[in-house]
Amino acid sequence: MAIHIANSKLRSFVNNTNPKLKIYIERRMKKIIIVSNRLPVSITHSNNEITVVPSSGGLATGLKSYHSQKDSIWVGWPGIITDEETVKQKVIKKLETEHCVPVFLTEQLVEQYYDGYSNTTIWPLFHYFTEYAKFNDLFWSSYVKVNQMFADIIVQKIEPNDTIWIHDYQLLLLPKILKEKYPDLQIGFFLHIPFPSYEVFRILPQRDEILEGILGADLIGFHTYDYARHFKSSVQRLKGYDVEFNKIQIENKSVFVDVFPMGIDYKLFNSKAYEIVTKPIQERSPEQKELDRYLLEVEGRKLILSIDRLDYTKGILHRLQAFELFLDKHPEYHQKATLVMVIVPSRVDVEQYQYLRNDIEMKVGGINGKYGTMQWRPVIYFYRSVSFNHLIELYTSSDVALLTPLRDGMNLVAKEYISTQINKKGVLILSEMAGASKELGEAICVNPFNIQDVSNAIYNALNFTESNTKELNEAMQLRLKRYDVFAWANDFITNLLKIKQKQQEFQTRKINSNLLDSIHIAFTNATNKIFFLDYDGTLQRFFNNPLDAKPDTEIYELLDSIKSQKNTEVVIVSGRDKNTMNEWFGKKSYTLIAEHGAWLKETNGNWINKNEENPEWKKHIKVLLDSYVDRTPGSFIEDKTHSLVWHYRKSDIEMGILRALELKEDISSFIVNHNLEVLEGKKVIEIKTIGINKGAAAVSLLFQKEYDFIVAIGDDWTDENLFKLLPADTITIKVGQEKSMARYFVDSYKDVHTVLHKIIRKI
Repeated sequence: MAIHIANSKLRSFVNNTNPKLKIYIERRMKKIIIVSNRLPVSITHSNNEITVVPSSGGLATGLKSYHSQKDSIWVGWPGIITDEETVKQKVIKKLETEHCVPVFLTEQLVEQYYDGYSNTTIWPLFHYFTEYAKFNDLFWSSYVKVNQMFADIIVQKIEPNDTIWIHDYQLLLLPKILKEKYPDLQIGFFLHIPFPSYEVFRILPQRDEILEGILGADLIGFHTYDYARHFKSSVQRLKGYDVEFNKIQIENKSVFVDVFPMGIDYKLFNSKAYEIVTKPIQERSPEQKELDRYLLEVEGRKLILSIDRLDYTKGILHRLQAFELFLDKHPEYHQKATLVMVIVPSRVDVEQYQYLRNDIEMKVGGINGKYGTMQWRPVIYFYRSVSFNHLIELYTSSDVALLTPLRDGMNLVAKEYISTQINKKGVLILSEMAGASKELGEAICVNPFNIQDVSNAIYNALNFTESNTKELNEAMQLRLKRYDVFAWANDFITNLLKIKQKQQEFQTRKINSNLLDSIHIAFTNATNKIFFLDYDGTLQRFFNNPLDAKPDTEIYELLDSIKSQKNTEVVIVSGRDKNTMNEWFGKKSYTLIAEHGAWLKETNGNWINKNEENPEWKKHIKVLLDSYVDRTPGSFIEDKTHSLVWHYRKSDIEMGILRALELKEDISSFIVNHNLEVLEGKKVIEIKTIGINKGAAAVSLLFQKEYDFIVAIGDDWTDENLFKLLPADTITIKVGQEKSMARYFVDSYKDVHTVLHKIIRKI
């Protein structure tokens, strides 16, 4: 089977990477399936003719060059609405040459899924325009339906080892849909708009479904760290999943979140700009000649370029106000400074956008009426799309690019403008609310809501020295050239493949049917058998309220089944206090180890204190912990015989994490002098006497009797002592995908139940 590598840069990476990863990539990756709402091309149908035209928009423009390498297919809506099967077949055939696969939508679905949920619910909410967000059940049901339609088309195209790369806010449910059908499918998701703060995102009625949908991916990409941080915060607060750096631990898998600022095809824009700038006057386009003539009419005339899609997030009215203030404050620039405002039509049927267009045109008319003369219009306004060549002509002719969105995922126009500055003379004024501002720090960054600030920026930009401008542009161009759209795409795909490699390594140590057969045979043939089983997270799931974790009938029946086997001992090894353990299991014929090994209760025996109590240190620590309870709502203290435990499971998750760090710092000097140690579990900090651990307690039982079959299962790092100290031939099993000394892994506590049943063959 042929191996397809996305492009020459990725081939180069594969050839130069370490041998193990090289082999893995070559085995894993066949082709990339790019998925987005719109294809990079649109279809028009007129006079029985099917015509292909390029799509507009940042995603289509940015990824088009990457896709054109022909080693991927692109799934999306072709922009045409038709019920005629013959037309659909013609479109499918026409798009094959573009390596594109269409998803056909009805007019109603476009209205409810795209104009409705995508752009009337998600778009304003994610851009912090909550007052514009509408919540409609019909929009939501159409959104769900279209995501499923995309999945149905993709399933027809999937081959073994394909990589799926899903893009943007219209398809937030798609990763989960595909992952549920193909658990081993490698899926990447990239969000091209901002992800809002938790306080804004929590407004969304379908917030749980949206988060779960995105978390179906193996790798989730954002343009900036802020967006990634907001996403992780929402996941922690709303779903309660553990987040460690860039990894989200879900019950049966790890999902990774990272930052990949999208680049542009720098070479394309830069080379086209060079071609236009160096073209002889007589060969220039009519549009370029008109620009040249306008600039030469008045000595020192300056062009300020504003180019955006029509949208309330772009801050166009604020920009016009700032330009008007600039003209008020600096009459010396009358006749000399002109704002060329290009607005690309968008969502023309939406009433809100029609109002916005009217307001913009009234403002443009007001400025021109107030300041304009027969020879000079302060604002030259265009409401239309522009060709690629004319766009480059505008970029290269403008002295300043004024790009001040109120909120923007990236803003590739800023990068395009800088890449076209062949003479290094253009100055970029960029909103600090745009993702691109994180990379283009040499630009004049402004708060777009501060009209005075933007007005001053225009004046400063027009007065930059040539040497200063050249130096700043060179720095930005070098960065854009190095991390272009190809580097961005390769970076994302490479990281996705590395994640799949790690998951594959996990799979090799995961309990499977063949291994269970072998373990069952060993169990059957053994003379004396013993099972060391952690409780929380191993036999039972985690609850926000620890008391809710009380064993149910299923757990009791499982443990009783194991204990009923001939010459078989069951040992519950837990960090819980002995009173709780006694209440739950005291009447059972199991051996109980409580408080990480501090207390032992053998079958039908009494509790034995394994260490001498030393309550003096607890008095000092208790005072400190009380102060943390007071300052951290929802937290509480658990007082055990040899330890004190501060729980923050019910607290605000981010506050709890910060307080935990503070607490460890506060007690660090005290514990050294009092023979204590700190255990950090899942949303708990436990201070206890050194030497008390699960492993030591378990080993003490092995001295009493010789066992030829030993199983130990646990889920957190307190169980690592158990895995470490038990005999080498012990069958050690870790619950979850975190690093462990255990020989084998399972995904969740449910899998533990299955494994135990199969060992004793009760299932």
